[in-house]
Amino acid sequence: MTHRRIFFCLAALLAGCGAKEDEPLKTIVTVRVATAEESDVQLAIRAPATVFPREQANIAARITAPIRELDARKGDVVSPGQVLARLDNQDLVAQRREAAAAIADAEAALEKVSGGTLPTDLERARGQVATTQAALNQAQKFYDRRKQLFEQGAIPNRDLVVSETELAQAKVTYEVARRSLELLETQSAERDIRIARSRVEQARARLSVIDAQLAFTEVRSPFGGTVTEQFVFPGDMAKPDSPIFTVADLSVAVARAQVPESDANNVRRGAACSLNPSDQPEASLSGKITVINQAVDPARRTVEIWCEIPNGNQQLRAGVFGSLRIVTGFLSKAVVVPAGAVQFEENSRNGFVMVVGPGRKAQKRVVETAPASAGRVPIVKGLGKGDVVIVEGAYGLPEGTEVTWAK
Repeated sequence: MTHRRIFFCLAALLAGCGAKEDEPLKTIVTVRVATAEESDVQLAIRAPATVFPREQANIAARITAPIRELDARKGDVVSPGQVLARLDNQDLVAQRREAAAAIADAEAALEKVSGGTLPTDLERARGQVATTQAALNQAQKFYDRRKQLFEQGAIPNRDLVVSETELAQAKVTYEVARRSLELLETQSAERDIRIARSRVEQARARLSVIDAQLAFTEVRSPFGGTVTEQFVFPGDMAKPDSPIFTVADLSVAVARAQVPESDANNVRRGAACSLNPSDQPEASLSGKITVINQAVDPARRTVEIWCEIPNGNQQLRAGVFGSLRIVTGFLSKAVVVPAGAVQFEENSRNGFVMVVGPGRKAQKRVVETAPASAGRVPIVKGLGKGDVVIVEGAYGLPEGTEVTWAK
């Protein structure tokens, strides 16, 4: 607290002081001072921060079904893949049995086709080949007899030509039937086998879909953590658009801070940081910078920065506020003064200090500073080692005022 002593020398009131009536009043102000020192300084900035989990998920069911039982409750610690809830699955179990039977039926049909059992159109083609071959043999014999009779002069040439024509037609009919049979025996058999195999694959795919849906009736935790929210109870209807639990991993806490863009330029990924949580004001929890957002908030002109803090003992809770300190560098042999000595301009690191000049007169000195650290402000420009600065009593003090201080 500033103390001022005003000494008045008034001839009319104090006899023998030797002062004249028109002598001006002399004011001496008592202040507290400190000497600017040289020191190595760790540069740091501070910003308000909020604690978040490293991972957090709202866990919902993949299908719509009644909740049969819950295997976890709010506040429970869960491991990765642990079943949190089980849904009713009786209808899916019945569908799985049906799908398994369909696979057995399709596999039997494939085995039957692959084993050589042929469809009706293939049997019909074979019968056609046998019929046309018999007709061809008959035409050949008829032609041979007529040719022999023609050579003996027993029949005219016209009858032989008719037999030749009938024989040629029989050959063509037989060839068509034979080639049709060959196509059926190759292409049709392969086609039927492909169809049978496709039906087997369809039946297996159907079973896989049902198995996946059965797996979805067990709601599992995607990672280890703590159940921080529980939204339903057994008997409620689980739906994909409604979460059942919220699971948060707080083994590593993330303090997220909004840092002014002018300060964010000095922050580097991997830099040391520490958090003083509001619910534990004496604690200082160390971590490192892992995220520096590459976008500036257009409204606040700030940059979001994340500090990851090991939290294996669960000392930090999600949602806690605190003050985040981020190390931005070091100054070697910097001139430092107590923080109370500097009067800053608004939203700036520039300001001024009042120093004690010759004759113990207060003098204003404009300075440029670096971020304060541990209650001391590094002076980048405007002050030298050994200068005496006023720490208390400088506010509103006119320049040129004589000051005094306790030794």
